[in-house]
Amino acid sequence: MQRLRQRADFLAAAGAAKVPTDAFVLQARKRDDGGPIRVGFTVSRKVGSAVERNRVRRRLKEIVRLSAATGLSGGHDYVLVGRRAALSLPFAQMTEDFKRAVRRLRVPK
Repeated sequence: MQRLRQRADFLAAAGAAKVPTDAFVLQARKRDDGGPIRVGFTVSRKVGSAVERNRVRRRLKEIVRLSAATGLSGGHDYVLVGRRAALSLPFAQMTEDFKRAVRRLRVPK
């Protein structure tokens, strides 16, 4: 699993499929290269101070790290956009929301 770093990759994922939850929005985009899974994290200043934004980002990173084998597909880019609710929601609930969001993305439309 690799990290997304380029702004163009984040913008491309923003135009793809989205699944909103209370704590975050999961965006996913299928790439044409079939390479490894790439994951990016973003938390805007609307969420709060730098300390709060970093806490949200750390929680999201840990959820992905613990749930990496739960259905993320190779050749896809995933972006988690943190929300303010991620500061107060229980970690177990956020983990379940992530698993549910990944399942919703995999359902053919």
